[in-house]
Amino acid sequence: MSADTLALLEEKILKTVETVNRLRKEKETALAAVSDSDQLRSQMRALEERNADLTKELQSTRTERDSLQSDQDAVRGRLEVLLKQIEALGA
Repeated sequence: MSADTLALLEEKILKTVETVNRLRKEKETALAAVSDSDQLRSQMRALEERNADLTKELQSTRTERDSLQSDQDAVRGRLEVLLKQIEALGA
């Protein structure tokens, strides 16, 4: 084997080692990205569930508010009638 052949072989081996190292790093990066993606999907699902719960709670609160406003209007009407009756007694 000549020196040139040995040098070419050494160069090919070094390039192969560099390529393997680069591919390993790329693989690690890709696996980390997949892991991050899975975590983000999980967080997104949790946030979607929380959003659905909050939407239900908001609707319930609105319904309760409407009921309380209706009750308030009824009480106000009854008080107005009572005040008119009191005024009529004093007149």
